[in-house]
Amino acid sequence: MLPPCPGIRILYSKGKLPELKSPYLICGFPGSGYVGKMAVDHLIEELHAEHLADIYSTSFPPQVLIRSDGTADLMKNTIFYSDKPNSSGTNLLLLTGDSQPANPDSEYMLAEEILNIAVKFNTSHIFTLAAYITGVFVEKPRIFGTATDTDTIKSFSERSISVMDGGSITGMNGLIIGSAKLRGIRGTCLLGETSGYVVDAKASKSILETLLSIIGIGIDMKNLDKRAKDTETLIETIEQQMSGRTARQQTSVATRPSDMGYIS
Repeated sequence: MLPPCPGIRILYSKGKLPELKSPYLICGFPGSGYVGKMAVDHLIEELHAEHLADIYSTSFPPQVLIRSDGTADLMKNTIFYSDKPNSSGTNLLLLTGDSQPANPDSEYMLAEEILNIAVKFNTSHIFTLAAYITGVFVEKPRIFGTATDTDTIKSFSERSISVMDGGSITGMNGLIIGSAKLRGIRGTCLLGETSGYVVDAKASKSILETLLSIIGIGIDMKNLDKRAKDTETLIETIEQQMSGRTARQQTSVATRPSDMGYIS
């Protein structure tokens, strides 16, 4: 096995590596609305996934995060695994992270290291979960998607996934599946519609429901449901504040003296 790329350090859990049966790799990197990360973190929690490895990189921001137990830890990406029996017999590798790399070269290097781990376990399909930013609040977030093979694209209509037919996906969410294609591994990116203004648990719930229908796994969604309702409350508050501001502006304009030549 090749050593990690310069600036990247991988620390595996102690003990023997798990024997997984061609697991899916599902990636939830932090990004707009935390759509993908929140979905994967929920999967990790509900499946009681076990720790596999931590990935450290000198391209992550130079800081430590203070965890809920009061300890400080360098920023990292972490891979968990789930090999517990489920309705489909599916094994999973689940990647979550504190940050994405700060520059393109480091993104490519990190993608290769993650793929090396995926290949180690004979992964045949990789999913990345991302945000599709529209700049507006919606009642029911749509799911958009792209994939590295046409068969997967054809299956999108069965799950009401809107096929992307242009544009690009920047950062690790796009890079991982693009690099996977060069290794003969199928890749799919699912994107949840979000305004981009808030941490959007509604979009996370929608994207996770779509993913679960694809991989054939069922989990408890109660905690994510609660967070989605919190998102709805926050959005309602923002909309009310925006409406109030607009009304004040209109009143202000309407009560200006009629002989004014301009409004500044």
